[in-house]
Amino acid sequence: MKQLLAIALATVSLAASAQSFPGSRPISIVVPFAAGGPTDLVARQLAESMRKAMGGSANFVVENTAGAGGTIGATKVARAAPDGHTLLLFHIGMAATPALYKKIQYKPLEDFEFLGMVNEVPMTLIGKPQLPANTYRDFENYIKANAGKLNIAHAGLGSASHLCSLMWQSAVNATEAMTTIPYGGTAPAMNALLGGQVDVMCDQTTNTTQQIESGRVKAYAVTTAKPLSGHKLLKDYPTLGEMGLKGFNLTIWHGLYAPKGTPPAVTKQLNDALKLALKDPDFVKKQEALGALIVTDNRVEPAAHKAFVAAEMAKLKPVIEAARQFAD
Repeated sequence: MKQLLAIALATVSLAASAQSFPGSRPISIVVPFAAGGPTDLVARQLAESMRKAMGGSANFVVENTAGAGGTIGATKVARAAPDGHTLLLFHIGMAATPALYKKIQYKPLEDFEFLGMVNEVPMTLIGKPQLPANTYRDFENYIKANAGKLNIAHAGLGSASHLCSLMWQSAVNATEAMTTIPYGGTAPAMNALLGGQVDVMCDQTTNTTQQIESGRVKAYAVTTAKPLSGHKLLKDYPTLGEMGLKGFNLTIWHGLYAPKGTPPAVTKQLNDALKLALKDPDFVKKQEALGALIVTDNRVEPAAHKAFVAAEMAKLKPVIEAARQFAD
């Protein structure tokens, strides 16, 4: 009897919470990476647009919880109270970390309520300006001629730049030809490239567009299946598929998640706010300036986004395992 009464009281409490959501408490969007990186930028722009979408009644704050390729922040949200006040903005790492790590403290498909997909961000393969190669073909030949002498940076295990470097090195059989140097975030990795301490990096257009436009790095190719014909800066760069890496297609998508058990009424409110935010002209303009593509298909719906993540997990696992890159 006591157990049934406790369940009934908990149900009433959740229902009341859903009706009063968001109330006076702020909604935290946990970014599982350091401040200043591409995912952090997406989160801050999205937070403002979701605030407007909820009539200005909700106070959104971005909380950076970096470490272990995003798994520390994801674990924090998975264990948070399921009341809608703690959300997670994660990128493709949501699908990649189960293969990158031998053990993680959450199950991506089981421990979250999927709220919807936000955007897709192309990747660019870039090099320090001192490199003599000016085209991708020359760049690939330069790598072969200098096997063992070059290095490639990434923002840490499980980061977007790490995943891209894994896939690209595996595709061109350069895993042993280059030394991989991990950094504690996107900013220090990019600074090392700009300073000439490292030779190559593969990262999101949200982080590389301004550097390419200013001439501070050399760009060689994009990672999308089709050329970015609509992008004023990157439209003339070839895809890796066009350069002989058949089937190479990598975009770094972002999705929004809540802890498992968040009331349906709350997840609907959040999903509705997300949909409106993705139509906010200010948000769209800012994202397009960074080379990001706003999601307009059904992946903005929770079920479709979850199905997409499951498919991405199946696609990425053999690629990552083939590269023989694992973490303890």
